[in-house]
Parts: sequence; structure tokens; C-alpha cells
Amino acid sequence: MRRLLLPGLLSLFAIAPAHAQSLPILSQNPPELRWREVRTPHFRVLYAGGIDSAAQHTAARLEQLHGPGVATLGVRPRPIAVVLQNQTTVSNGFVTFLPRHAEFFTTPQQGFGLGTVDWLDGLAVHEFRHVGQFEKARQGVGRVLGPLFGDGALGIAAVGVPQWFFEGDAVGTETALTRSGRGRIPSFNVGLRANLLAGRRYSYQKAVNGSLVDNVPDWYVLGYFMTSYLKTHYGPDVWAKVLDNYYRFPFYPFSFSNGIRRTTGLRVEQVYARSMTEIDSLWWVQQREQPAPTPVRELRQAGVGKIFTQYQYPQYVTDSTVLALKTGLDYIPQFVLLSRHGAEQKVFTPGQLNLPEMLSVNGGRAVWPEYQQHARWGQRIASELKVLDLKTGRLTRIGRGQRYTAAALSPDGRWLVAARTDAAYHHALVILDAETGAEIQTLPNPANDFYQQPRWHPDGRCLVAVALSSAGKTIVVLEPSGQGPAGPGPVTSAAHNLLPVANLNLANPQPWHDFVLYNSSQSGIDNIYAVSARTGQTYRVTSRPFGAYQVAVAPDGRTLAFHDYRATGARVVEMPLDTTAWVPLPTATADIAGPYAAALTAQEPAGQAVPRLLARPDSALPRYGVRRYLPLAHAFNLFSYGVVQSPSGNAVSVGLRSQDLLNTTQVFAGVGYDQTERTFSATGALSYQGRFPVLDADITYGGRDAAIIYRGTTYRDQWQYARLTAGLRLPLNLTHSKYLQALSLGTYFLHEQVYGYDLPVRRLSETGPNSPLNAVQTTLSYVTQLKRSARSVAPRWGGSFLSTWRTTPFGTGLEARQWAAQGSLYLPGLTRNHAIRLRAGYQWQDQLQYQFAPAVSIPRGEGYTSFDRLTVASFDYNLPLAFTHWELGRLLYVQRLRATVFGDVAQGNDYRGTAARLNYRNAGADLLLLFNLLRLRTPVEAGVRVVYRSAVQQWVVEPLAFSIRL
Repeated sequence: MRRLLLPGLLSLFAIAPAHAQSLPILSQNPPELRWREVRTPHFRVLYAGGIDSAAQHTAARLEQLHGPGVATLGVRPRPIAVVLQNQTTVSNGFVTFLPRHAEFFTTPQQGFGLGTVDWLDGLAVHEFRHVGQFEKARQGVGRVLGPLFGDGALGIAAVGVPQWFFEGDAVGTETALTRSGRGRIPSFNVGLRANLLAGRRYSYQKAVNGSLVDNVPDWYVLGYFMTSYLKTHYGPDVWAKVLDNYYRFPFYPFSFSNGIRRTTGLRVEQVYARSMTEIDSLWWVQQREQPAPTPVRELRQAGVGKIFTQYQYPQYVTDSTVLALKTGLDYIPQFVLLSRHGAEQKVFTPGQLNLPEMLSVNGGRAVWPEYQQHARWGQRIASELKVLDLKTGRLTRIGRGQRYTAAALSPDGRWLVAARTDAAYHHALVILDAETGAEIQTLPNPANDFYQQPRWHPDGRCLVAVALSSAGKTIVVLEPSGQGPAGPGPVTSAAHNLLPVANLNLANPQPWHDFVLYNSSQSGIDNIYAVSARTGQTYRVTSRPFGAYQVAVAPDGRTLAFHDYRATGARVVEMPLDTTAWVPLPTATADIAGPYAAALTAQEPAGQAVPRLLARPDSALPRYGVRRYLPLAHAFNLFSYGVVQSPSGNAVSVGLRSQDLLNTTQVFAGVGYDQTERTFSATGALSYQGRFPVLDADITYGGRDAAIIYRGTTYRDQWQYARLTAGLRLPLNLTHSKYLQALSLGTYFLHEQVYGYDLPVRRLSETGPNSPLNAVQTTLSYVTQLKRSARSVAPRWGGSFLSTWRTTPFGTGLEARQWAAQGSLYLPGLTRNHAIRLRAGYQWQDQLQYQFAPAVSIPRGEGYTSFDRLTVASFDYNLPLAFTHWELGRLLYVQRLRATVFGDVAQGNDYRGTAARLNYRNAGADLLLLFNLLRLRTPVEAGVRVVYRSAVQQWVVEPLAFSIRL
């Protein structure tokens, strides 16, 4: 599932000394948490805080699913650990085999995709299916690779399995085994439905690998329909048979497609084509059965063109203008002001949006929730509220460190109602002061129903929200019965339901007069409905072909605005608010099941039993034993052994890797081989990340075999070296706006000594006999970058700074010093996706006895020459050349061509012996392709660099991969 908040940003500046193993920075919880463990026959559920009831609930649900959840795969998974992450407000879950465990993020999502099942129940069904999928790899080649790689063998054996299978099959399982999996929710497939009905059927290459021009539905959507097609036509165990064929020997191109062909007689392209044809025809029939489309009028929107762009979640500011969220392949998320006749106006660029559909405007203010990650603890992610004064532009942060996942402003803009799920999995609505953020009241919720998307009534006297309970969803009205101490905030409240509690997916309630408008999936297409608070009569308000979402009512009560889905992206539209045109309907009690949903349930051996099990109350579930879990006692957790990948990821060794389930301790030990010198080395590395500074240590002992030319004679020698590195680093995430920011400080001690060194002279970059190196390295780095769109090739605003200090302060062994600083500035180019980088650096060193590695970027096309003083500068102009959908059969799919035109200058001064100066004036260009090879899911960027070296008047051509010289 999704991973949010600066993926990889901190790792760019995770400081480690030269030669260190650089074990990666992982996300941890704060060390003061006290962990506990629930053990069942097949699961270990780890949790912290007061979430005991939810932990017991999750453990019981997982036990119930152990057989039924993977029955059609024909496996019985080994016991596995599940970590409940309750310090974050991110709604997520995943299963990994490095090390093998699952993580459930306990804050439920607020959007339409939640459906009508409990969040943790849905996670259990979906993620346990992944456990079964990975277990399937323990056969054929996977059984042979196990002793060589440990659990890493699962990933190696599954390298040819497309991501759409993993996610699509899991979505199919949650659809079959629950009353509300995503296969039953129209908003889940609306992008694909719009594409097909608009005649946009893409090739399999494009459907799998994506596009930087068009909206291509993700792996979850594509995979659900492809896996469900084969299940319904070839039996529920068809994918078990496919995987059996695949794992016999998966290491050749298109082996997964061949596994499908051996099982069904179809190649993967044929499965794709047939599944698209079938659901296209189903959706055409559905479309013809719908009422005539409701007439609408588009507001003026500037981003309507060939590139996929969306305008969503409108909120009226005046009777004729709305605030909406603009997103797309060409844009980072931004709030814009739209009107019927005036030009679109950019208002504000938010930070890390939590729930964009919970934009709320009232009283001249706008509010929305944003994630705020703790500077050090990556698993502690708060959700605070941002309140923007639309007249003055003043931004206020409400609820720092809190867990507000949705919020709405009162009509006068003085109060906020916010939804919150605490670390104990208790759900509540709270009333806040919109100016100070003070909590006025927490509304009672004795049944612990989950509240979604609350809104104030225009009279400011009551609230409406969607409420999810074990029986289903309804729309609830909360009516205050008193006055708060500081004004009109409620003191106590009474609640009553406007609709029967049912298996009906409801969202986005919007009260107006005696009605509440809302989104419902009851017809099989998401549209806007209304219910009378007086009579309970329900009405259909819109009938749009693909989906109408997020209704808002104009202040004068004359028009409605909502976003209307299109294949080219959602658009904000208006229609008259005329209650006489609404169509009365019987009260719905269930949604129409989406394509394949009923068939999948009927095929599952436990298709009828599991939904009944999931509906059982906690009081009917078994309780399991609980004991304390000490992270340090479980610090060593071996997950890969034999032939393992090195921590740096660029080599393999014979050894082992360990990482505990809470990401506090990493250990690596291995024997490596240098193919150039044909020598062996043994390395051990430890990184303890459970405290505020990260503690790193590694030791290496190995051999060298090298030669030098001295006074016309070549000398060769073999010797041994020992290297010890130990130190601290402090990686901090400082992001709180549209700029991604990170700061890292590190200091390390390096000791290196050689034995048996008999060469007549020593290179200055190496240690020699009787002259060990005892050095200290300190680094400070900072980076800030504006968020980037999908089509952006480089940051358009931002900067970075790196300072390095290396010295030998102990007075023993070799003596050397080096100080360096380098900074970069990112600026916009001539058009939207062009960007400029200006970079400059200075390096000073005393290198009479020893030369440290360079600490600044040297001119491209040059090797490193170690000067006493080195000044460097560069100019880069980054631009995309084309966004393509080029295909070479099954072999290659090219998405983008881009170029960088650059100029590098440098001046080196050397004061050893006779003073010397060397000037570099290099210029050149990089040309790179972004492509997918053999339909592998990870795109590769590779190309060529051409450099003119003015000092020697020579052209140099170099290959590039990932913009790094090979």
C-alpha cells in the first residue's frame, strides 16, 4: 500500500564515513513506548500503548482468516509477526519478507475507499492474502534458494511476478470475503471505467507501466480485474496453478506469462484484452440502464488539456466562486479559486495532505488536515489542521502533534469539528476553537462508532457525519443540547440516524435546510443523493455517467457544485439547486455489487462464513495471552543468510543480515570478494537506531593485491588491512509545508592499519606500515526542495548544503586535515518542467601525509586530482524532451526522454613543493531515457553523457545509469 512522507529524502543525506557499510536509516517509534505481544497459534501481534482491545481483536481476526484467507492458494502459511503501528495517522498496511512480518497502521482512512467494514478487519483480510502469496514461493526454485538466501529467497523467486497480481489478487480476496471490499466500490474503478467508456483502451505495456500523459489506473485496479477474470472463468484456484507453474523455474523473460499460458492456454496480453473487453461490455450495459445525465455547467478551469489534470473537492467561497484542489501529472497539489467567468486563481500550495476531500470553507477561512512527521521518529506522524484566512493569506496551525484526520469549519468560521482516532483505537468527534485550537468538547461515543467527514449545519446548531458500526453505515445528526463555556460550542449532544444502518457505502454528507446531501454507491455508480431530515424520504439528486462527488451548496442556496469525473480528469461543475427536480427513491439498504464481486464470493470456500465471522462482536471472540515484549531482547532477528545483498545494495557477500521487527537494530556480517584485485574481506556492521542519535559501527579485515610503478620499475605486493569505523548520526525530518526538508549531522571515528606492506612507496590515499590512520569525520547537511510533480525532472525551487570536516586530532599515525563546503540552489527554468541547478563548493586540505576522499563534486568528465585548494562551480539546465509511449514488443517501454545541459568550472591549487594551478572548463550534456525493461515493474533511467574537456581539448563519452556514471 501507500508509503508517504519523504520516502528516500533522509537517505540522501544519511551521513556515513568513507568505507562504512552505511546501513540505511529506517523509521522507528519513540523509545519510551512499552511494547506487548499477543500470541496465537499462527500469529504474534506486537503493540504499544493502550491498544490492548484492538490487538486482541486483530489477533482473533487473523486466526479466523488463517485457513479461509488463503484457501484458494493452497498454502498454510507459517507463523508470522504483525506490528500494530498506532503512533501514526497514516492509513496503511504492508507485508514484507525483509524481515518477514506485517505492519498494520491503525488509523482508519476517512475516504470513500473504507467501505462498510472495520478498518483493521479489512487490513487483516488484504494483508494476510499477501502472506499467502509469499508463502507460495516456497516451492520449486524457491525451495532450493531458501538455504542460500533465507527469506530473501522469496523476493528472488518472485522477481518475475507483476505487482498487479499481488495487489489485484488481494483486492479480490477482500471483495470476496467481506461485505465491502474495494471491488464493490465504484470509486475504486472509476478511472478505468471512464477510460474504457471514453474509448481509451491502452496497450498492456502502458496499462502495466503507466504514463506521464494519461491517467493509467494503478496496480490494484488493473490487477483486480485481470485476476478476477481468470478466477471466474477458470476456477477459484487458477492462480495457485499459475504460481505452481511459474515457480518451477522463474528465471527467464516472461516466465509469469508462460505460467498463465501453461494453465489456461492464454498469454498475459490475452488475459488483459479479454478482461477489458468483458468489463467494458458490462459497463456499457450499466450505462444504458442509467437515467439521462443531469445537465451541468463547468466552471472555468485552466488546466484542461492533453495532460491528465483534476479539479476536486469544491467549497463555495461566495455565491459564484469555489475553492478547489487542483492536481495532476503536471502539478503538485494546490488550492485554486474557480468562478463562472473569471480566470482561475492560485490560492495556496499545501504540504503533505492527509485527506484532501475534507477541504472546508466557511467564515472567510479554509481548513484541511496535513501530516506532520516527527523530526526523528518516522513512525510518529501527527495530523494537524491548517486554517487559511482567504482574505489575508494568514495560515494558522491547529493541533500540533494531534491526530485530527478530518475537520470542518462552523458557518461563522469560529469553531471546528474534527474527527480523531487516538492511539488506543478510540474514535471521537471533537469541537475546537478555530483561532486557538483549544478543545472545547469531545462528543460522547459510547459504542465507539467510526465517524467520517463531519460537517456543520448552516444554522451552526448541529452536526452531521457518516457513522460506521459493526452493522454498517448511516448518516447521523448530532444535536447540541446546551451552550459551551466560550460560545456556541455544544456541551452535550443527542444523536439520531437519518438512514437505516446498512451495508451502504455513504460519504461526504452536506446539510442544507431540512436535507442532507451525500454520496452513495447504491446504483453501482457514485452519485449525489439527499435525505429529508423531517420525513426520511431519500432522493436522487444527480445522475452523472462516471461519478459525481463532494457536493457543496452555494451560500444563497441556488446552486450546487461538485466534481464530475472524466477520463481526462475530474472537473468542477454546477447545477441549479431545485428540490422539485430531485427523484424520490425507496430507501436503499445495500449497494449494487461491482463486477465479479458476487461470483468471487460464491467461489470462495468460506465466502459466506467469513463475513459472518467478521460481524461477530469482540465479546464473542477468544482472548489470547499477553506478555511484555522487550525490543533489545529481540534485537537480533536473522532474515537473510548465505548469499546476501550488502547494505549498500551494490554488491553481494556470503554472510547474514539481521533486522529486528521494530527497526531499531540492523546487523550485517559477510565475506566479500574483490574481483579486480582477487582478494577477500570480512565485514561486520551494526546500526542501532532506537535512540535519538543513531549509533553505527563496522569493522573490516581483508587483503589487498596491488602494484605501483616506482622509478621505472613495477612493484607488486599483497598485504592485509583492518578498518574500524564508529560514530553517531542524527537524521532529522523538518518538513511542515510544501517544501521537503531534512537535516543530518554525523561524526565518526575511523581507524585503519595495514600489515605486511612491503612496497617501496605508499600512495597518499592509502595507509602504510607503521603509519595507521586515526581520523575523525564530521558532516552537516541540509536540503530543502519544493515538492515535484510526476512530470518534473528536477526541483524547481530549493537548495542544499553539505559541510565536511576531516582531521587526525590524536597525534598518532598519519596526519591530515580536510574542510569542505558545497551548496546548491534550484530555480525554475523557462517553462513548467524545466529547472536550473547552480552549485558551488570549496575544499581545503593538508595532505602531505594522507589524502582523504573528495568532499565536493569534481567536474564531469574528469578523474579526481587531490589539490590542496579546490574551488568548483557548475550550472545545470534540466528539461524533458518528450513524454512517450514507445513500445518495442514485449521487450521495452519508453516513457520519457530528458536532457541536462551543463557547464563545470574548477580551479585547483597545489602548494606541495612547487606551487601549481590547474583550471577546468568543461561543458556537456546528458541524454537519458526512462524505460521499463521486460515489463519489470521498476523503471530504469539510463543514457549517455558527452563532455568536452577544454584543458586537453578532448571529447569524452560516458554511459549513465540513474544519472550516475557507471
